Amino acid sequence: MVEITAGLVKELREKSGAGMMDCKIALTENDGNIDLSIDWLRAKGITKAAKKSDRIASEGLIGSLIKNGSAAMIELNSETDFVASNENFIQLGKTIAQTVADNDVTSVEDVKELTIGESKVSELISDAVLQLGENINLGQFKRLSTEGAFSDYEHTNGKIGVLVEFTNT
Repeated sequence: MVEITAGLVKELREKSGAGMMDCKIALTENDGNIDLSIDWLRAKGITKAAKKSDRIASEGLIGSLIKNGSAAMIELNSETDFVASNENFIQLGKTIAQTVADNDVTSVEDVKELTIGESKVSELISDAVLQLGENINLGQFKRLSTEGAFSDYEHTNGKIGVLVEFTNT
């Protein structure tokens, strides 16, 4: 059996974003293997996300991105405004908006199946649930394309968002 050192726990924590005790348990369960521990934490995150999925996520933010004639706006929900203002939550919203802008998707389920790096969007959301401890879900989204240009505006700390299309007619 491998000795689980503080350095090993720290390394897993930095890679996964999970809590210290969860990291220690994951490493113990997986004989100190970082990659297997990350998979174990992800599976645990999916379980935690399922348990929290019935909790109301009425806070959150709007994430928008404009890129090369495409614009995307997504709604990412959390249970509290405290989590909605967390930098990791905000970055997750930006990452999902980027992915929506780059892909022609028509439903929230399609978005959840998109791959970012080595993970699906649904797995990234589950990882965020594990890390932040709240129900997080992807609400509505919109993706637009134009020959003109877009501008976006977010109000009230990202709770209200608008995309404006400009064309030369």
